[in-house]
Amino acid sequence: MTSAPAFHSWLDDFFAAYYRRRPVNATFIGIHSLDEFLPDYTEHGAGDTLAEANALLARLRTQPGEPHSEADALDRMLAEGFLEIQRWELQSSHFHRGNPCVYTGEAVFSVLSLLRRPFAPLEQRLAAAIKRMEAVPALLAQGQANLRQAPPAWTERAIDECAGALALLGSGIDQFTREQGISEPRLHDAASRAAAAFAACQHYLGTELRRHGTEAYACGDEAFDLLLHRGHFLDMDAPDIEGYAAQQFADCEAYLASHAADFGARTCQEALAQLADSHPTVEGYYARYAELWKACRASAEQLCLLSWPDCPIRYVPQPPWIRAAAPHLYFLPYHSPAPFDSLPEFEYLVTPIEPTMPPDRHGQLLRGTNDSVIKLNHVVHHGAIGHHVQNWHACRAASRVGQVAAVDCASRIAMFCGGTMAEGWACYATDLMDESGFLTPLEHYAQIHTRLRMSARALVDVRLHHGAITLDEAAAYYRERVGMAPQAARAEAVKNSMFPGTALMYLFGTDAIHQLRRDLAARPGFDLCAFHDRLLSFGSVPVALIAEAMRKSPLAESTKDLERHSRNPKCHRRER
Repeated sequence: MTSAPAFHSWLDDFFAAYYRRRPVNATFIGIHSLDEFLPDYTEHGAGDTLAEANALLARLRTQPGEPHSEADALDRMLAEGFLEIQRWELQSSHFHRGNPCVYTGEAVFSVLSLLRRPFAPLEQRLAAAIKRMEAVPALLAQGQANLRQAPPAWTERAIDECAGALALLGSGIDQFTREQGISEPRLHDAASRAAAAFAACQHYLGTELRRHGTEAYACGDEAFDLLLHRGHFLDMDAPDIEGYAAQQFADCEAYLASHAADFGARTCQEALAQLADSHPTVEGYYARYAELWKACRASAEQLCLLSWPDCPIRYVPQPPWIRAAAPHLYFLPYHSPAPFDSLPEFEYLVTPIEPTMPPDRHGQLLRGTNDSVIKLNHVVHHGAIGHHVQNWHACRAASRVGQVAAVDCASRIAMFCGGTMAEGWACYATDLMDESGFLTPLEHYAQIHTRLRMSARALVDVRLHHGAITLDEAAAYYRERVGMAPQAARAEAVKNSMFPGTALMYLFGTDAIHQLRRDLAARPGFDLCAFHDRLLSFGSVPVALIAEAMRKSPLAESTKDLERHSRNPKCHRRER
């Protein structure tokens, strides 16, 4: 067997290289020794990253035998797969060689990652933010040097991100310092220089790069297979995925059409529109999030669906300093907690609805952020039993990759391999709460529509990246077959194009968990709470690998899980 110290030393070097090459990701993960730095996308920097990846792979493959523990075995497979994917990315036009959003996204979120969370004293975070702002012109200049052509939709998105950055570095920084009650001339000076660089970048994108568009949105068959097999570790090929997703889409479409009449509606969209009628009052709006969060936890604990961890969360309005910038950025209301930061409470930023707003604006916002949106999206999927509970477990996983892989970073999660578990669990958890009676009949109907959308995303993922459809056809599919608004449909298609193999992880992660549960439930002694605790204990690693491990020892539980069950006599629910 492999010497554990030798592999652990290699893994230390792997993570050291990961953080050094991705300092903004490191900040989001809670590694703060690199908070002053930005990534290096120069020809020399990218070449060093590629050489380092090759050297790490060569070292790993000369280590004899197999890792001695389950966690080591996972980390070996996942780190190797990550490095293989990284080699492709470094030479692909989808990332620093051909996507301007790599530069704009990293630059703006390098600052946001330091301002949004109080992981350290404000003075320390501002000092790092100033250093990063001072480095922004060089990073954006690297983009201008590297980018000679780009798909038009990516250029337009980068232009919009520049607008968000300008709002942040202008009025946003002014409001931030006022809210904090500080005066920091160096911060304003650095923000002004960074803003000038973003303005120059926006001009370059809107003139020079816009004139050199390319339709190279597809990553191609070979790259897509690499992502499927060495990222998600699926044993399916693209045609299998497309066929499965098409069948799921057809089933959902038929159900939605036949059951619209259950709600006195003629069409699916007419039925779903009724969800907007149930919403909180202006006065009760913010409290509604906490009410539904507590109800979700109470329901899960009463039925003993899992061992709910102590992970406090507080829903608060989006702070004024970010409001002008956020619509232009990949700004998430729920941003996964950093595994290596120790904050006593997590803040979930919600759409602000204030009494001083005009009444017609109140109605628009409350209907758009109605009870079903709060319950299904902000509570169940993200802030409660879905992402937040899964993130708590991931932070404590034995797998070091599993601890960090699904952390939200500048434009995507930290490692591709975390996707099927992170999104699969959140979608499965919503199904679980539906199964448990937490959703209304109309919310259950909405969940079928969510599954329709998941299936459509998987279909577009395969077809777009194999060149079977264009970006415009992908957006049209979302509009015409899923019922998405034109702007949302276009944004979804663009996101699909930028991150191949990502859109399918929702459907296939969810269904892999459901299938694993069905398989293990047929065995004597199955306990649903123990199943969920064991599943979550792996952290953010591919569901396919978790399923393989659990099928070998389906009733295995950690000591901590057993202790939890022994303290809760209700945790003996058998699968029916």
